[in-house]
Amino acid sequence: MKYKKRLIEDKLDVYIKSFACTLVTGARQVGKSTLIKHLVGRKFRTFVFDPVQDLYGVKADPDLFLRNNPPPLVLDEIQYVPELVPALKRYIDENRHPGMYVITGSQQWEVMTKLSESLAGRVAMLELPSFCGQEIAETADQPCWLNQWLEATVDGIDAGISSLAGRRSSEDSATHRIWRGGFPEVQTLSSQVIPGWMQGYVSTYLQRDIRALLNVRDETQFAAFLGLCAALTGQECNYEQLGRDIGLSSPSAKRWIGILRGTFQWLEIPAYSNNHIKRLSSRPKGYLADTGLACYLMRLSSPEAVQGHPAFGALFETMVVTECYKQIQNLDMIPVMHHYRQHSGTEIDLLIEKDGRFFPVEVKASSYPRPMDARSMKTFRDNVGTAAMPGLIIYAGKEILKLTDHCVAVPFDLL
Repeated sequence: MKYKKRLIEDKLDVYIKSFACTLVTGARQVGKSTLIKHLVGRKFRTFVFDPVQDLYGVKADPDLFLRNNPPPLVLDEIQYVPELVPALKRYIDENRHPGMYVITGSQQWEVMTKLSESLAGRVAMLELPSFCGQEIAETADQPCWLNQWLEATVDGIDAGISSLAGRRSSEDSATHRIWRGGFPEVQTLSSQVIPGWMQGYVSTYLQRDIRALLNVRDETQFAAFLGLCAALTGQECNYEQLGRDIGLSSPSAKRWIGILRGTFQWLEIPAYSNNHIKRLSSRPKGYLADTGLACYLMRLSSPEAVQGHPAFGALFETMVVTECYKQIQNLDMIPVMHHYRQHSGTEIDLLIEKDGRFFPVEVKASSYPRPMDARSMKTFRDNVGTAAMPGLIIYAGKEILKLTDHCVAVPFDLL
């Protein structure tokens, strides 16, 4: 498969050259090993760990393994050898210098937590999501449009619009983008075999990650829970509702959501809170991390089936929110994302908080945005004052449009 440049490639290269240990996390099949092989494959030896067999004798004697295999090393899927973590700390403390280890993991769980705690001050951490639009279109060598907007709009809406000059729509279909999702390998497959690939992905995820993390008596129950989360993507998280439909208690549903989040299958956006604004929702919004996987779990067999489905709006929002999340990962300081909803009905799908400023983003699965679509942004601006920056409406059309003095509409597939 042809290598495609990743947005965080340059950031990862700097981290490897600056830190003794660099940890790259992300879901299964998002391209962690491929990215690292491309960057350091000729300079670093690679060890891929197995959940069943102790192939290199690491569990038996981790210190001996490190002495026999001096850095630089790539340690792939380290969650399968938790015994290696304390030995790594000892070895790094004795021989510390930049570029010793690059580590990958697809679980942000016990081993990853212990790794980050044990190697505090010694390890840099990066998350690699699945492909964003620019990576699919092979334009990842150019700055992300969203990051340019965040930088320029501080000087006003006209400066923000100027930062988008020369950008264009990819002319991609929203339903096509939603149905395929962002897994790198899926981009190379024909439509006929994508459902089979997704079936294998879910099966491997349940048999490897879920068995290792959770004592589930019946894997089909967790599979049903995963399907339920796909159906509820783009909604506020109600753990009682999540569990009720499959006979699961609210605490168990909350724990299972934590596992989805810890294995990078679920993105949770916290609610914006401000003591000065009363009657704000406090529930987070949840999104399945890949829309292609969501479509598979919802049994949508084609892009055409997505268009006519009642969940099209939620899937479009999921695509846009996860796209924004992917684009900001290569910033030096990653902004915080919130959602905003007053019980009176005022709602903003996404607030990106950067340097004490809030950049509102509304998502509209429509080809024709209107000035009235920016009403919630005006209400938010009235509440928080100068901290509110000009807003974006990301929609299913193809042109950049200035809707009001404080709002611009941009295509979802801007390149």
